[in-house]
Amino acid sequence: MNVSRRGFLKISGAVLASSGLGVSLKPVSAYAEPLKIAYAKETTTICPYCSVGCGIIVSTRGGKVINTEGDPDHPINRGALCSKGGSVYQMSVNKNRLDKPLYRAPYSSEWKEVSWDWALDKIADNAKKSRDESFVERNGRGQVVNRTEGVASIGSAALDNEELFIYQKFLRGLGLVYIEHQARI
Repeated sequence: MNVSRRGFLKISGAVLASSGLGVSLKPVSAYAEPLKIAYAKETTTICPYCSVGCGIIVSTRGGKVINTEGDPDHPINRGALCSKGGSVYQMSVNKNRLDKPLYRAPYSSEWKEVSWDWALDKIADNAKKSRDESFVERNGRGQVVNRTEGVASIGSAALDNEELFIYQKFLRGLGLVYIEHQARI
């Protein structure tokens, strides 16, 4: 049997119409469901992924993230998000997300759970040790420089200008000279 495409569509339409599987033209009742973000607190933030700095609205209820979406009032992305920014919700709401710090001792192959206080103290101790070991008070010409050359920082594009100003002051206070920013790399 030689059937053209147009003929196939005619035959298919006739079969569907005769079998009762056609489209019903009766009115349909629609029910509006309440919004997922009703009565939620909205907070604006910056996407943490790349150095573009797109704006995101995070909706929370009871201290838990219930929704994230692009911020239409943000001058950079005007509400649009890339695939990574669109999935930022999963960064907070994910059963596989770690919620306790893990520590792996030098030369060990095992991770162990530690307390937040212990982890923060360990970070502070390591930062101070590195700073003290590499601190240079005077350069080769005898000039006071008060800097450390054994510690560096790579900043995040997820910080706004005010946060970066404070972070920069903190790093300069430690004596860092190797300070870089993600947007420049």
